[in-house]
Amino acid sequence: MGPHCLGFHGGLQGAATIPAMFSVRIQTEDFDVSAELAALRAGRPQVGAACVFVGLVRDRNAVGDRGPHEPVASMELEHYPGMTEKSIAAILERARTRFGLEGACVIHRVGLLQPTDQIVLVAVTSAHRGASFQACEFIMDYLKSEAPFWKKEQTPQGARWVDARTSDELALAKWKQL
Repeated sequence: MGPHCLGFHGGLQGAATIPAMFSVRIQTEDFDVSAELAALRAGRPQVGAACVFVGLVRDRNAVGDRGPHEPVASMELEHYPGMTEKSIAAILERARTRFGLEGACVIHRVGLLQPTDQIVLVAVTSAHRGASFQACEFIMDYLKSEAPFWKKEQTPQGARWVDARTSDELALAKWKQL
């Protein structure tokens, strides 16, 4: 495996089998969006579209769906090794079959992160732009609601765990209706 998103890392056993151009990485290190996209597209002339989403740590966050935005000094992300990769692989497989994707890469960081740090990369390729746009949104909506990550923010008032948001559940519900 190279430094790019070309396979599972962390000894995933019993995971859903997904094609080689579909991959998941959970890591503490930052990632290079351009390098990851180049690796995903390399030698694949059938790819006509690529869509990339990068999630970042904000310096403020609302408590719940509508609370006032409060300062955030840092965010710590935890996961359940093995289970997290398997869960994300299943999400990628659903996206692959639903949207006819050529490839997809998810990198999710864990550990201590600061405002402006990159948290997550979702990159997808397909023959046409519509499938890429939809698949990228689909994958992110499922990651926010179903992937086993726990987030703790450090604020001036102390540490707080970030709860699931109603807005994330509503975003996920639209895919289940389509």
